[in-house]
Amino acid sequence: MMALTCLMFILGDLADKFKEDLLKIAMTTLSSKILSQDKEHFATLAVDAVMRLKGSTNLESIQIIKKPGGSLKDSFLDEGFILDKKIGVGQPKRIENAKILVANTAMDTDKVKIYGARVRVDSMAKVADIEGAEKEKMREKVQKIINHGINCFVNRQLIYNFPEELFADAGVLAIEHADFDGIERLALVTGGEIASTFDNPESVKLGHCRLIEEIMIGEDKLIHFSGVEMGQACTIVLRGASPHMLDEAERSLHDALCVLSQTVNDSRVLLGGGWPEMVMAKAVDELARRTPGKRSHAIEAFSRALVAIPTTIADNAGLDSAEMIAQLRAEHQREESSAGIDVISGSVGNMVELGISESFKVKQAVLLSATEAAEMILRVDEIITCAPRQREDRM
Repeated sequence: MMALTCLMFILGDLADKFKEDLLKIAMTTLSSKILSQDKEHFATLAVDAVMRLKGSTNLESIQIIKKPGGSLKDSFLDEGFILDKKIGVGQPKRIENAKILVANTAMDTDKVKIYGARVRVDSMAKVADIEGAEKEKMREKVQKIINHGINCFVNRQLIYNFPEELFADAGVLAIEHADFDGIERLALVTGGEIASTFDNPESVKLGHCRLIEEIMIGEDKLIHFSGVEMGQACTIVLRGASPHMLDEAERSLHDALCVLSQTVNDSRVLLGGGWPEMVMAKAVDELARRTPGKRSHAIEAFSRALVAIPTTIADNAGLDSAEMIAQLRAEHQREESSAGIDVISGSVGNMVELGISESFKVKQAVLLSATEAAEMILRVDEIITCAPRQREDRM
């Protein structure tokens, strides 16, 4: 029993340390973006969202909704799924233990729509007969949908007044004109599939959730699906002064989510601020000095390419990159140095104390991609083209 308690304590301590590393990585990722002023708040949102994925790198279950108004700090993370639509007049505003049919089908044939043909009648009664036939056809279609045993119907296309009335009379919440990305994600998180035909209810997979209700965000009404079948689903609601700022915030947050989701799979963490490149450059320089012949020149060139990254960091921060790199080289002559560029103070700083971290997997991908690209360019440059073959004069 004592051993089990100690094991749980150690695992809890490791989980806290890992979450702390994820927060540092998220804040480092957001430091150079529009969210840098509130990076602690958004880093916490991003980490909480990614931790819900439980090791998955599929970001489809994390939805981002942008709502102008308020400040960036008003952004929040919500469990479940939020659909940016309103509940219609006369529809139920709250449904528990929802059975959801997600569809992409035409629900507007209660009007006469006959393309490429003309109908000639000799009385208004016959026009009424045609409209009646169309309504009866729609009534049958609505009944087929209701026969699936649902209490919520979400359609990609419009739902006209007549079918909406039929759904309301049956106590079914009908949501129309949901954007395609919205219903794709809704089907995913509720465990359903998008249907277009309704003759065989047994072949249609319904979605499920614990509660559907209407909520207010700012001045807008939205539909909240909580207790969805995919438990890791969540929604990040971004608030901001303008649509432009919200677009930038979404891109910045998406970058952080991508980095964090990869880090969860491979938990190795590096220091940031140019520290990895300076460590690698030092090791490559030492290899170049031990390598005889012209090959050492290529190794030295690789070392210079690595130093280009901290140089760019310094240049982008408006610092003297030559001075910064010289100081970094001197610092890294010491064993186990953790020196990197502190762009805030404009000097060389301790990356451990500053909490500047990067994902090992992302850094590895950057290094391999850059190396492969450079190698490909060198291969292309070394291709020797032959002179065109001279054609013989033909009589």
